Parts: sequence; C-alpha cells; structure tokens
Amino acid sequence: MIVWINGAFGSGKTQAAYELQRRIPNSYVYDPENTGFFIAKNIPLSISENDFQDYPMWRKFNCDMLDYISKHYAGHLIVPMTITNRQYYEEIIAYLSEKYDIKHIILYAEKKTLLRRLASRLEGRQSWAAQQIDRCIRAFDEDITEYKIHTDNLNIDQVVEQIAAICAITLTADSRNNFRKHVDRFLIKCRHIRNGD
Repeated sequence: MIVWINGAFGSGKTQAAYELQRRIPNSYVYDPENTGFFIAKNIPLSISENDFQDYPMWRKFNCDMLDYISKHYAGHLIVPMTITNRQYYEEIIAYLSEKYDIKHIILYAEKKTLLRRLASRLEGRQSWAAQQIDRCIRAFDEDITEYKIHTDNLNIDQVVEQIAAICAITLTADSRNNFRKHVDRFLIKCRHIRNGD
C-alpha cells in the first residue's frame, strides 16, 4: 500500500509519516521533495521554476520511483507531500492508483492553526510556506478532496491513529514515554524544517 499524506505546509505531514513508520513494521518513508531540491540546485537560474513541482521531470521521476519501489518492496510506502494541482495529482497519484492500492489522505486545518504551527518552526506570515496556505485550503475544498482529517484539535498520536484506521493498518504499540516522543518529534522537525512541512 502507498499511504500518501497530503495537506498544506505546516499540517504535520512529515511528523505523521515518521510516526507511522515507527509503528508500522516493514514500512518506508519516501520523500518526493528530495528530487525537487536536487533539480533546483542543478538547473540554470534562467530556466528555473518557482515551484519544483512545475518541472515535468520532478513529476515523472517521483512517479517512476514510487512505481519501482512498489514493484520491488513488500512493505508499506508512506509519502508526505503536498499536491494541490489537479493535473499533477492525476499524473502521479491517480496514475499509480490504477496499479497499486493507494490511500490518499489530506491533513486539513484552518489557516490560523497552520500559521501557528509554522511559527513554531520559525516561519512567519511572510514565509513561502505561509504564503501558500490560501492556495492549499482552496484546492482541498474544491479540487482534491478525498479523505480529510481535520487536525485543528488533534495531537499527532490521534492523527496517526486516524490515518491507520482509514488505511485498515494495525499499528504496533508505542512504548516511548512522553519525553522520548518529544525528543523524536523535535529531531524530525529540525531535520525537515527546510522542506516546508
């Protein structure tokens, strides 16, 4: 199964993905943003795009990679990635769903919640991620709907449990104490702070 976790920047996709990986045996987090960073660093400025998703090769490469991994890997793939463009959704998620079991889940939150979460990782209202919030909310209201988890009043454990329930996946028990959870989540936040989620 491919578990695609969509949502606005600051919705908690990355945290949810890694929490799921900890509690789903034989699972792997695949991050499509890594391809975007590679492209952005290796293309002339004169032909660069503001959003790496606008590069056709970003969409094709990630689609091909997920296809390849799904063919050869017996476990669950977890993909934390914001997709708001319906065409790009069709090129990647809809295409792969014709071949594999994909659960596409949107972590949905109000703008004030997203801004608060972005501020917790030192991204203000003028940051790129904050400037995308309205576009993301509009897309998830109108163009890309499917499963939505309203996360405004949920903690990360509750979000993960809801994702698992939608996917009919049984989670292993989490034996960490609250301090260990806090440390693990802080490290994930620091490691992915550049990624917009």
